[in-house]
Parts: sequence; C-alpha cells; structure tokens
Amino acid sequence: MFELYQLRCFVAVAEELHFGRAAVRMNLTQPPLSRQVQMLEAATGVQLLRRDKRSVSLTPAGRVFLTDARLLLSSARAAINRARMAERGEEGSLSLGFTALASVSLMPRLLAAAQADQPGVALILREMLSTDQEQRLLSGQLDLGLLRPPVCHRELVSILVHRETFMLAVPAESTLWDRPGLNLSDLSRKPFVMYSPDEARSFFDLLNGLFQRSGSVPDVVQHAGTPYSILALVGIGLGAALVPVSARLFPARNVRFLPISLPTHARIDFLATWRSLNDNPALPHFVATVERMIKADQLHGQ
Repeated sequence: MFELYQLRCFVAVAEELHFGRAAVRMNLTQPPLSRQVQMLEAATGVQLLRRDKRSVSLTPAGRVFLTDARLLLSSARAAINRARMAERGEEGSLSLGFTALASVSLMPRLLAAAQADQPGVALILREMLSTDQEQRLLSGQLDLGLLRPPVCHRELVSILVHRETFMLAVPAESTLWDRPGLNLSDLSRKPFVMYSPDEARSFFDLLNGLFQRSGSVPDVVQHAGTPYSILALVGIGLGAALVPVSARLFPARNVRFLPISLPTHARIDFLATWRSLNDNPALPHFVATVERMIKADQLHGQ
C-alpha cells in the first residue's frame, strides 16, 4: 500500500509537470522525489506519469488518480484537524442530562451559549429525574447533569447554576385561596397536590419540612413526580400545589398562579454536576460556558 507522502510527491509533480520545480516544492532533490513516484506506481501497479528528457505528462490513469489523490490528502488533513479540535474540546459530543423543570428555566439559555462557544460539539440531550442523572454520571452515560441537590457521591463535582422560589398554583375557577397575603397556614386542611416521595424526593422533603415546622397540615389528595404533572392535576381541580416560579412557563390549562409568603430557605436549587474523572475534552469548555452564564446572571441580578 502506498503512503501519504508518496501521494504528496505525485501531486506536486502532476501539478508542476516538472520534476525540478516539484522537488523544490517538496524540499527535496530530484532523485528521491523520482523514487517516491516510482514507489507509488509500483504500489498501484499503474503508470501515472510519462517522462522523457524534455517533458513530464500525466497518463489517462494518472489524471484519474490525481483527482482521488487530492481528495485523499484533503481528507487526511481534515482528519488531523478534527483530531486536534477534538483534543482541544472544540469538536465531538457531550451527553447532557436535565430535569423537566430545567428544560424551561435553564436549557434554552445554556444551549444558546454552548452553540456560540462550541459550535462543533454535538449535544446529546436526555431528560430524566435527578436521581437517575446521578447514577448515569457515575456510570459514564452522562457527561454533565442539570439536577436538584443533594449530590452525595464524592466522585461528582457540582456548581450552583440556578436558584428560584415557589408560588402557589390553584384551580382557575376556585376561590378557596383568594385572599391577600397567602402563607402556609392558608393551606392547612385544604386539598393539596404533593410531590412524590419516590420520584421527587428533594421537593417532597423540602415541602414536608416546611409544613411540619409551620404546623400547617394540608389535605394531600394526590402525589405526582414532576411540576408538569402536578399542574395537570391542579388544572382538573384536585387542589392547590406549590410549584417553582419557572413552572409558569409550562403549558397549563385551568391553572392560576398566586404569590405566597414562605421562609427564605424555601427555594429550588439546580446544580451543574459532572464526574471528576470524566476525560471528555469537550466537558471543561462546556463547564466554562456554564460558569460564564452564572456570572452573567449575577451581573444582571437574576
């Protein structure tokens, strides 16, 4: 099989149609250049050039081979460039996990920033629960997750990327919660849709702790795993629910959103989390994009 260097020598001669000029171009003397072309012809079993004392010309086979030789050399250069870009994290792919809530509160801005910063990196997007993301980060199935705390495994690194508070979602036609200055005591003994202790453990623990400390005991009529499913249940009139502020961006029918006074620690945090030993070259650049977005949000008071 021939070598790329032999192709380069052949292309130089084919384009110059002069061994002397081609040798200068290849930074060689004529004898080694001629040997490289001869070795190429021996490897292909085809005469590519006609030579005499006065001129050099391409054979019909040589004209066809020149086209393919140029393509091969171009592909080789492209392969090297892409490998170098991949090493720098400028090309490749990155698997990103996110929750349903993160898809409306974080993902649009983050994807726009990533597209601007790393246009050559393909993002593989996977919506899943926070607990599932943590397991897939550890197994290497995800490169980075946008998830809810806690993150307990010591192999995982996290930064706080977003924080928001709760509001009260109520059935649109109900007047049961129509009063100024709503607080947790106004939810006591009233129908309430609660987060699932299995599928949304962090939300469940947070709200359950709020109710216990306030002495308010809502009438929990149904559990659900995501803010989207909870809004659907509120919309059919089952009861009220505490949902993140960004849940207003979900398409929700027959639901009204009301402000409610809550303790300052009643907030929803989102973490960008990744495995410390992840060797994907695109990951550090993506984390840098996340950090720039955080700084921009802080600058604008978001």
